[in-house]
Amino acid sequence: MAISDWPAAERPRERLLALGAGALSDAELLAVFLRTGVRGKSAVDMARELLARFGGLGGLLGAGRAAQ
Repeated sequence: MAISDWPAAERPRERLLALGAGALSDAELLAVFLRTGVRGKSAVDMARELLARFGGLGGLLGAGRAAQ
């Protein structure tokens, strides 16, 4: 389901603005930066996959270009 179909109070960007970064999961924060998903995957879904692949935000931030 697209994030735009979620209730406004559950959308990552709206939660960030209303509650601050501390109220969001790493996946939700990353989804805000990604801004959009791809067909069949929301930005939150993609963020979760990236975090799982790289072992969290630290691994993702430390990944080199070759990790594509």
